[in-house]
Amino acid sequence: MLGAALAVGGYAAGADEAENPSEPEEVITPPPFPHDSDLIEFQASLATTNRFFVDGSSLSPGKDGIVRYVLVVQTAGGAKNVSFEGLRCATGEYRVFATGRGDGSWAPARLASWRSIEGKTINRHHVVLYRELFCPLALPIADAAEGRKALRLGKHPLLP
Repeated sequence: MLGAALAVGGYAAGADEAENPSEPEEVITPPPFPHDSDLIEFQASLATTNRFFVDGSSLSPGKDGIVRYVLVVQTAGGAKNVSFEGLRCATGEYRVFATGRGDGSWAPARLASWRSIEGKTINRHHVVLYRELFCPLALPIADAAEGRKALRLGKHPLLP
């Protein structure tokens, strides 16, 4: 693992601080690579054959209003894509901080900027994570246990 060399807070400086000067991003290093036993599956769309998981042990709501987690997307053929991501609940944006390599290490994301969460029909996992699981009413989950409970229920407990 790359450890401090991949401190994702390093990607936070610049334009993001100008947009949110009162909430600078925390300096965070990627968590340990996920183990299958820690993956919690969630339903993202009936229009895809991909399966979506969050590593429950990586779930981390920060004091900066960003919910960080490791996402695993498994294709119908069995290939897995692993990424360390964050949701900025107040603005409805997501960011990929790092992507997983086959050897279990992390590589900095090529596009590490914040992007708007768009309502898509296929692979709408960011919409589900934002609206239904980790940011109900645009507010971040209080702690990791609340996020894991939402994943297991398939929706945040506060939602109808």
